[in-house]
Amino acid sequence: MIAIVAHANWELHHLDIKSAFLNGDLHEEVYVEQPPEFTVKGKECLVYHLDKALYGLRQAPRAWN
Repeated sequence: MIAIVAHANWELHHLDIKSAFLNGDLHEEVYVEQPPEFTVKGKECLVYHLDKALYGLRQAPRAWN
């Protein structure tokens, strides 16, 4: 695409949304375990239901639109 723009002498603009993956609504149920360093004694088995995407989540790129 960049080659086409350069060949045609068109202007090219781009942008980066730094927190895009954190703003995506998930369209499926995703549960995650707590990281071991954040566990509270007596609550080691807690899991979290995600409403928004997280970095590294496979669904994150699809969730942002």
